[in-house]
Amino acid sequence: MFVRSIYLDGFRNYSPSTAEFSEHVNVITGENAQGKTNLLEAVFYLSCGRSFRTRGDREVIGRDRDSAVILAEAFSDGRDHDIGIRLFRGRKKEITVNGVRLKKASELSGRLSVVLFCPDDLMLVREGASVRRRMMDLCLCQLRPRYAEALAEFTRLYEHKTRILRDWREKPSLLDTLEDFNDRLARAGAILIYYRAALVKNMSGKAADIHREFSGGHEELSLTYRTVSGVPGEPGMKPREIYPLLVEHQQRHRRAELESGMCLSGAHKDDIEITINGMPARSYASQGQARTAALSIKLAERDIHFEDRGDYPILLLDDVLSELDGERQSFVLNRILTGQVLLTCCEDENIAARTGGRIIRISGGTVLSS
Repeated sequence: MFVRSIYLDGFRNYSPSTAEFSEHVNVITGENAQGKTNLLEAVFYLSCGRSFRTRGDREVIGRDRDSAVILAEAFSDGRDHDIGIRLFRGRKKEITVNGVRLKKASELSGRLSVVLFCPDDLMLVREGASVRRRMMDLCLCQLRPRYAEALAEFTRLYEHKTRILRDWREKPSLLDTLEDFNDRLARAGAILIYYRAALVKNMSGKAADIHREFSGGHEELSLTYRTVSGVPGEPGMKPREIYPLLVEHQQRHRRAELESGMCLSGAHKDDIEITINGMPARSYASQGQARTAALSIKLAERDIHFEDRGDYPILLLDDVLSELDGERQSFVLNRILTGQVLLTCCEDENIAARTGGRIIRISGGTVLSS
């Protein structure tokens, strides 16, 4: 699985420009604010039709531009794919695969998989629950089309319910719709919990093996999925079994939601509990332990994609290596020599020499060489 080339016009700071990639390691270099991360963002778009940096499409369209284009030649599942994404300020984006227009972005799921590792991910252990939910969402939206659809539905319903809870005192009639939104949120949430629980169980075993190797067998890493109280979140529970438990949790928190004006019940409260040697890593892990745990989790995510697809996903490393010490750099580099890798960094010659990678230089939203 790899991207042969990508053409960008109007995407972030890119004027018409084409980058051609090696099937293996690609070292993307340039000064700050020239477009290195933007190039990775465009490749990420090919996997799920959205950005990892912003929720909306408008933000990725360049200044003084009304539209943006991403065109790519890719290879996966034993065949070539021409993927086109056209973004507009005034209307919905258009996505085509081999000339056929897709009805929705979730239909991209499974065609091209990527795993992203950026500096924020090094704080995966230390930061709040939203960072870990984002990791689950980015992974599962690519692997499971049903999850992507349920997440989009859940997000839409959650925003509606939040407005109801915020405005019901001024407009009491809004409460007439609350039960319907609660029911639909519980149904969508049950699907999210079903897939998240299975993912975390699988990820925990793989990340533990990687972390054990990295620590020389001295540390045991464990991941446990947590959702709202009263819902076990155990792998294997079907959505139809999870749904009534979510409804019950909503009922118990109805008064508190109305009084606070906030949505207190649902899958948006989910988290992953991370422990090292049985101790909560968020509170007790050293900086080195936390970074090693984050590396292990992201490399486990890559292995999950390989296990699911039989092919390595495209690995996007956005300025991560500069944040790591020499030992951790070597650990990552030794594990990414299979599959296509796109990494941004400053030490292009050093990294390229260590990996045999192709150097791609970016300046002012233009690909100078590839």
